[in-house]
Amino acid sequence: MISVDPKETKTALVHSYLLGAVAPRPIAFASTTDANGNINLSPFSFFNCFSAKPPILVFSPARRVRDNTTKHTLENVKEIPEVVINVVSYGMVHQASLASTEYPKGVNEFVKAGFSPLPSVRVKPPRVKESPVQMECRVNQIIELGQEGGAGNLVICEVLLMHISEDVLSADGKIDPRKIDLVARMGGDYYCRASGSSVFEVPKPLTTMGMGVDHLPERIRLSKILTGNNLGQLGNTENMPSGSEVEEFKKSNAEMRVILQQHKAGSGLPEEKLHFLAKKFLDEGRVAEAWKVLLSC
Repeated sequence: MISVDPKETKTALVHSYLLGAVAPRPIAFASTTDANGNINLSPFSFFNCFSAKPPILVFSPARRVRDNTTKHTLENVKEIPEVVINVVSYGMVHQASLASTEYPKGVNEFVKAGFSPLPSVRVKPPRVKESPVQMECRVNQIIELGQEGGAGNLVICEVLLMHISEDVLSADGKIDPRKIDLVARMGGDYYCRASGSSVFEVPKPLTTMGMGVDHLPERIRLSKILTGNNLGQLGNTENMPSGSEVEEFKKSNAEMRVILQQHKAGSGLPEEKLHFLAKKFLDEGRVAEAWKVLLSC
């Protein structure tokens, strides 16, 4: 493992390592206007949500590493402290990337990238029609983190009004990650797409108190077959199944019966096979069944 001291390393290389390691990063597709009414549209991946009440978003148009100049977006929000933050879905990612081109001041990236401007309700900058979620914001504060190339400028924005396409909502009215099909930035020219098999669920321990990996039986905790993720799944369980539940499962589950019958016939050790079966169940999200397999050893 290499160690990198930012003070002893060129900024461009530190920048590259940071963007490669802190990823994927959501994209703030920010539309702004200057005092003369010129519109600017640019994507920023130093971006996230930091509060719900008040609803606060923060993005950072950093000073350019190569020449220490500032970006038009930063200059605009200093003149007109308003911004619309539009999210970027897969269907518009190439256009959004095109909008990051460093066109001269006054050039409208809506036109260059082929986007459709929509009038905003509470702020002056327009929204991006093609974006599935558009957030009209007031800029509450700008925090400059330095004066050298690569220094960030935290633009702290309060969401005044959100616009959400019905096409990305689930039946219960929430944003469906598979429908919104968002993209995020990685290092270099790389992006990732939050859809298909890339989207998965991990139960949050908000209303439960998992027993923890330290409370797993040693033969399970030290398994050479189960992964760290598998142990985390087991440790997120509050209680192990009872002995009667395990015995019933041994009788009713076909895969269990085969393994146990093979063992009775002298074919291999059951613990290894049972751990492989438990891993299969865990990888399928069937935690309760995995527990019953493991406690059958």
